[in-house]
Amino acid sequence: MQWKLFANLAEAAGDRRIEVDLDGEATVGDALSALLDRCPDLEPEVLNDEGELREHIQLLRNGRDPFVIADGLATDLDGDDELALFPPVSGG
Repeated sequence: MQWKLFANLAEAAGDRRIEVDLDGEATVGDALSALLDRCPDLEPEVLNDEGELREHIQLLRNGRDPFVIADGLATDLDGDDELALFPPVSGG
């Protein structure tokens, strides 16, 4: 499973694309845990003190928000899914 990371999240992880190994049936939450295990410097950027995804972090599965259209971190993954993490977007 491949993650795409953007801006400061890519900097914290050390790369814009991170491959993680998942066993059998996995969820978005399993993939996020695998990403944070592989890139521990990313964890404080992505999770709050309670271990939950920070409000300002956007997580997408195949370009869509699994918290809106599916079961959030409990969303089942398919082998060809693409996951992405975005920091807050600002500008003008």
